[in-house]
Amino acid sequence: MIPDGFGPASVTMARDYLRWRDGQKELPYDSLQVGSIRTYASDSYITDSAAGGTALATGTKTYNGAVAVDTSRQAVATLLEGAERRGMSTGLVVTSRLTHATPAVFSSHVPDRGQENRIARQQLNKDIEVMLGGGRRHFLPQSAEGSAREDDLDLLQAAQDRGYEVVQTAGELSRAGEGQTQENRLLGLFSPGHMAYEIDRDHTQQPSLAAMTETAIDRLSGNGEGYFLMVEGSRIDHAGHGNDAASHLRDILAFNRAAKSALEAAQEDDNTLVVIVSDHETGGLTLGRNRDGEGIYSWRPETLAAVEASSGAIADSIRSVRSTGASEAAKRTRIAGTLTRLTGVQDVPTEIVSNLMTVEGPYAVGQAVSPLVNRQALVGWTSHAHTAVDVNLYAYGPGANAFVGHHDNTTIAQKLANLMDVDLESLTGTLRAGRDAR
Repeated sequence: MIPDGFGPASVTMARDYLRWRDGQKELPYDSLQVGSIRTYASDSYITDSAAGGTALATGTKTYNGAVAVDTSRQAVATLLEGAERRGMSTGLVVTSRLTHATPAVFSSHVPDRGQENRIARQQLNKDIEVMLGGGRRHFLPQSAEGSAREDDLDLLQAAQDRGYEVVQTAGELSRAGEGQTQENRLLGLFSPGHMAYEIDRDHTQQPSLAAMTETAIDRLSGNGEGYFLMVEGSRIDHAGHGNDAASHLRDILAFNRAAKSALEAAQEDDNTLVVIVSDHETGGLTLGRNRDGEGIYSWRPETLAAVEASSGAIADSIRSVRSTGASEAAKRTRIAGTLTRLTGVQDVPTEIVSNLMTVEGPYAVGQAVSPLVNRQALVGWTSHAHTAVDVNLYAYGPGANAFVGHHDNTTIAQKLANLMDVDLESLTGTLRAGRDAR
């Protein structure tokens, strides 16, 4: 399980918030921490999700942007492909596009993570029993509304032809499999792009990460040979990029619920290993910051409870205000009121309103909103990108002791391959010879 962009401060943020809200002193995996990992890529001290994910999926150190290929751009076998070769059932559950970096590195091989249309085609050519997430636009022919493809391939129809039941809403997912055998594969594409942040999610349209995880485990666990499931809390990372503390927190809590479901299933069967590790930290999050130039010993998790929307959703509301024909003074008043209503901050600084009146760019408006909540909560960020800090490692179940200590990120895949009796080196040779690696 991969909480993307989830660093040590993210753990503390979630724990402190739950202690304030519920008196809960531990996260579902706190007692399972066995170590940490370093995350650098072959070409940078700071990894991206493609290189970091490739390390976790294949045991290979590679360059930023690489999807399950090495530094010479040659394919390297993944744990998911090894599991398929062993006769295990396999699945991918994410809140990003299914073709995004982390799910892609387990299920495809391309030299550049931007080749998402190619990734989608490769994913359907695998024998992956369950794939749930966003990214419908990469599965639609170019003639379809909202398609991102540049060809006429209808991968939704191709999926159905390959035996997949295709679902697109939370309700359809809850009814999946009715009147069918469990052998049917399942493809869920719940949004054209990434699924919504948890704070913005329409529960009637998009399923939770926990619901998708539970569905996948139910589908996969009937195989006597076992199963391999990769679950990613993808949007934890995206909120970190936006320095959006409230969205970061809510997606961590959503991931925690999925982790709790997975751990409970593992405890029930007593024969499943659960490993939880991020691919990197995002944003340089810290809890506690200077106020008015002075350091104070405080941060305020309770202020994040008042936030009702992601910074991106708030930015959309502000753009709507800016597009009206109202006077500048009226727009300023409405922007301040919108910020108070959606963030809970009563006294919105004039400089933030002034900035939001003029700032342009697809992400700039949202990034101009985030400081308002961060100042209120006394949360700090150092970057809108990833950072080089080590991330925590958790393990439960048979083989968990193998992960004790501090490791390079490539070691995780190597240890998992040994426990799964998968020879990644041999499978890589099969891939490169052009033979079926499944």
